Amino acid sequence: MTAPQLDVIGVGNAIVDVLAKADDAFLASHDIPRGGMILIDEDRARDIYAGMAAAVEISGGSAANSIACIASLGGKGGFIGKVADDELGEIFRHDLRALGVEFNTAPLKDGPETGRCLINVTPDAQRSMSTFLGAAGYVSPDDVDETQINRAQITFFEGYLFEQPIAREAFISACAIAKANGKSAALTLSDVGVVERQAAVLTDFISGHVDILLANDDEAAALFGSDDLNIIAEKARQLCPLTAVTRSEKGSLLIPREGDVVEIEAINPDALEDTTGAGDGYAAGLLFGLARGFSLPQAGAIGSLAASEIISHFGARPAQSLKALAEKSDLL
Repeated sequence: MTAPQLDVIGVGNAIVDVLAKADDAFLASHDIPRGGMILIDEDRARDIYAGMAAAVEISGGSAANSIACIASLGGKGGFIGKVADDELGEIFRHDLRALGVEFNTAPLKDGPETGRCLINVTPDAQRSMSTFLGAAGYVSPDDVDETQINRAQITFFEGYLFEQPIAREAFISACAIAKANGKSAALTLSDVGVVERQAAVLTDFISGHVDILLANDDEAAALFGSDDLNIIAEKARQLCPLTAVTRSEKGSLLIPREGDVVEIEAINPDALEDTTGAGDGYAAGLLFGLARGFSLPQAGAIGSLAASEIISHFGARPAQSLKALAEKSDLL
């Protein structure tokens, strides 16, 4: 029996999210940058976790969250990521497969434990993340399944993982497979710190391999050296065939290499609970729409809808069917 085609396959960090409410004093006491993401070692992960408020543990990771949203939209997704051969790894694998996502990457047998992200959410719904990558950073070219990549309309890479040299090799390998079969490659920049540390190599990678670039306004400003949207648009067109820039409550911009910039309105939830995963949801809706051949306005609107659902509750994965919401809004 032939395996079904995939809308999107994500390549990213396999992380278990640990979410708790916190105040600015807690962030300061643990030297956690507000609203950002830092990488920490296992000892510091234990120290921060010990001081956190009562937490919710949810299988996460940026690209994996996007693939979970694609499944909620009624799409078919796959995921390539590394977990350890441990209890958290098994929980992560079970959670993703239970959504109907293909996740066949072999676990890491000898090495660190499954990764986790300690997410402290302040009263304004801003999330500050401290990440112990653990096994997640060990994605390698050996984990790239050529047949699986061939079946996906879009292969989607997570910027957080770009900083791991062996994972970067996996990105390049997967891109070559996708391009050889006429498929598309997408990259989310993930974090300003990633852009600042990797600007030169990121630019080279995007120019040589990426068809769809996703960034928030701060990440775009860091990559293109300006917060002027006209300059960002001009430079984005030179770098990539399509760039999406999210702007929180101001919506988003879709910048094609040819043609006008498309402005997408934000969809405000009834209550803003937690911004964790907003960009992951937007990426999912946009990429799902593009994989299905939708217009830029329609794909972008589905992205806004998915982001709005995600920020309306605690956690980075949908609490209700995105497909049902999209159908109710006449987007599907």
